[in-house]
Amino acid sequence: MTATTPVGGSPPTFTQRRQFWVMLAYASALGMLGALVGLVFLGVVDLGSGWFDATDSGWFGGSWWWVGVTALTGLIVGVLRRVMKLPDKTPGVIQDLSTGKADPALVPGIFVTSAVSLMGGASLGPEKALGSTVGGAGAWVSQRRGMSDDLTQTNTFSGFAGAYGGLLSSPLIVVALILELARPGGEKFSRILVNSVVASSVSFGIYFAIAGSVFLDLYNVPKYTFESWQLLVGVALGVVTAVLVMVLVVVMGVLAKVFSQSRLPRIAKPIIGGIVFGVIGVALPLTMFSGSSELTSVLSEADALGVGLVFAIVVGKMIAFAVSSASGFVGGPVFPSLFIGGTAGTAVHMMIPGLPLGLTFTCMLAAVPGALVSAPFSMVLLAALVTQVGALQTAPILLAVVAAYLTIAGTHFLADLKKRAKPASAG
Repeated sequence: MTATTPVGGSPPTFTQRRQFWVMLAYASALGMLGALVGLVFLGVVDLGSGWFDATDSGWFGGSWWWVGVTALTGLIVGVLRRVMKLPDKTPGVIQDLSTGKADPALVPGIFVTSAVSLMGGASLGPEKALGSTVGGAGAWVSQRRGMSDDLTQTNTFSGFAGAYGGLLSSPLIVVALILELARPGGEKFSRILVNSVVASSVSFGIYFAIAGSVFLDLYNVPKYTFESWQLLVGVALGVVTAVLVMVLVVVMGVLAKVFSQSRLPRIAKPIIGGIVFGVIGVALPLTMFSGSSELTSVLSEADALGVGLVFAIVVGKMIAFAVSSASGFVGGPVFPSLFIGGTAGTAVHMMIPGLPLGLTFTCMLAAVPGALVSAPFSMVLLAALVTQVGALQTAPILLAVVAAYLTIAGTHFLADLKKRAKPASAG
C-alpha cells in the first residue's frame, strides 16, 4: 500500500487527485485574467463615455446632440455585428451561467461590440462581455488541452468567477450566483465551488490592489431600526415588484418581436434603437448607461426630482433597457435591473413616507433582478452588501425577493394550467 492509497482500498476523493490541483492552477490563472480584462474593459468604457455630462437630471435635462451620438453608436454596432459575424441572437449572460458554456469564437465580437454599446449610452451592463471573454478563455484552453466536457465546464465557470470577482467585489456573491444558476450536483458541485472561490478571490485581490475601489457599500441609504411589521411590508413589496417585472418582461417581449420581425436591414436596427434610447435619455438623463452610478444620483436627488419624475425614470429605464436589448446592442441585464428596482423602491418611499427608504430601496433593489434572473438568494446577498443596511434588515429583503420570485412562478404555473385546460374543454 502506498502513502496515497486510502485506507480500505476505497477510491481517492477528488481532492487527492492530481487533476484537482491542475484545475486549481487553471482557476488561479483565469482569476488573474478576469481581473486584467475587467480593469481594461471598464477603463475603456469609462474613458469612452466621457462625452456624457448630465448636469441636469430633471425633465429634458439632456442635450439633443446626444441622439446623434447614440445613433452613430447604433451604426457602429450594426457594422461590428456584421463584420465580426455575430449572430442575431447571442446567448445571454444568464444562459451562459446556467449552462456553463461560452463560445470562444464569439468572444472578440462580443467584447468589442459590448464596449461600443456601453460607451454609447446603451442601458446594459458590462457582465456579458466580461463573462464571455474570460469564460470563453477557460473553454478555449480546455478544448486545446483535450479535456472532458465536465472539466471544460468547470474551467468555464472558473472564467465566469474570475470575470465577476473584481466587478462585484465579493467572491461570496459571485460563487452564490454561479451555484444558484448552474445548480450542479454530486462531485461537480464541490469542484465548481472550490474553483469558483479560488478564481473569484484571485480576481478580487488583483482588481482591488490596482483599482482601489469596490462595488460594496455603493448606495448610501439611511439606517433604520428593524421592527416585525416590516416583514409583511417586505412581502407586499415583493408582490409589487413581481407586477413590475412582469410588465418589464412584456415590454421586452413586444420590442424583441417588433425588431426581429421588422424587414429593416440588420444594420438599421441598432441605429433606430440608439435613436429611441437617445431621445429617452434627453428627456430623462438618468436612464442612460448601465445605471450603476446613475442610481446614486437618484438617491441623492430624489427629493428635488419629485415622485412623478422618479416614477417616469423607472418607466423610461424599462423601455431603454428593452430597446437596447432588442435592437442589437450587447450587454447584460443585472445592472439595469438593479437600477429599476432601486429607483422603484425610492418612488415607493416618496409615495408612502412612513416606510423607511432603506427598507423600500433594498427590498426592490434585490427583488427585481432576483425575480428577473431567477437568482433570489444571490440578489439578497448583493443588496445587503452594496447598501450595508444591517443584519436584521436582510429579513424583509429575503421575503421580498422570495415573494416576487414565487408570484412570478405561480403566474407561470396558472398560465400553464390554463393552456392545458383548453384542449380538455375542447375535447
